Amino acid sequence: MIQEQFTDIIQLIKQSRSKAISVVNTEMINLYWNIGQYIYNRIETAQWGKSVVKELADFLQRSEPDLKGFSDKNLWRMKQFYQTYKASPKLSALLREISWTNNLIILSRTKSIEEQEFYLRLSSQEKFSSRELERQINSGVFERTIIGNTKVSSVMRELHPDITNTFKDSYIFDFLNLSDSYTESDLQKGLISQMKNFILELGKDFLFIAEEYKVQVGHSDFYIDLVFYHRGLQCLVAFELKSDKFKPEHLGQLNFYLEALDRDVKKQNENPSIGILLCKDQDHAVVEYALSRSLSPTMVAEYKIQLPDKKLLTQKLTDLHY
Repeated sequence: MIQEQFTDIIQLIKQSRSKAISVVNTEMINLYWNIGQYIYNRIETAQWGKSVVKELADFLQRSEPDLKGFSDKNLWRMKQFYQTYKASPKLSALLREISWTNNLIILSRTKSIEEQEFYLRLSSQEKFSSRELERQINSGVFERTIIGNTKVSSVMRELHPDITNTFKDSYIFDFLNLSDSYTESDLQKGLISQMKNFILELGKDFLFIAEEYKVQVGHSDFYIDLVFYHRGLQCLVAFELKSDKFKPEHLGQLNFYLEALDRDVKKQNENPSIGILLCKDQDHAVVEYALSRSLSPTMVAEYKIQLPDKKLLTQKLTDLHY
């Protein structure tokens, strides 16, 4: 009993440390923002030429040799940081919720304010490490998520109006290292063994419940490939895995599973379950026809076992706007 009280103290220590780190990070971002603003204003008003920034870096090094991170290259990054976001005050809080390293990654790897805002929010929400953030950008999660918003059923939108950016049109499982002749069982086992990477690809609001989740209907047992719970949407999410191309009859099986979950598993305070059919490939016209009459909150998504071509994703995103 006394050890439980000791554990409470440990929790208090961890909470305090976490808050302290957050405060330090916020102050550091504030400092870099203010330095960037100062340099930007001096250059814009022609008070400083470009060589002055190098002189400033040398001066700081001579005056305060213990200071780190104030090279001329980093000072220019601070100016770029301020210049990029000065016209977007709504992003001010987000900039200070993530690390300077992650800010620099987003600054250097994105091309539009929409993409920057997307990764700022995602990085803050998911608490990405710099490595995880790099992986998300490399896999084109911005493009895939925006494109994916067009491929959810109308029933899902009605039941979950806040579903925007929750699911993607395609998922990237490059971490599985599957052979060319893999089966659905190989895919399932690979995702289970790489659950950390799988959750990173799905989003950290997904909580894993079980594989081969059994539902009993009448005198028969049925097994759902993977079942998760989504904290934000407050509902069960059933994943059915297919190692081949999408077929309309796949939706019938998934709809049956959702009915079983909602009748026998879902709690009263939870929202209707969502079904995600993960296929190796899909004909978008066939998917559109199949989903148009679906009365369940379902979505069809494809998966790739290699990182996507970012140029191709960008082109698809551009095509959506025309």
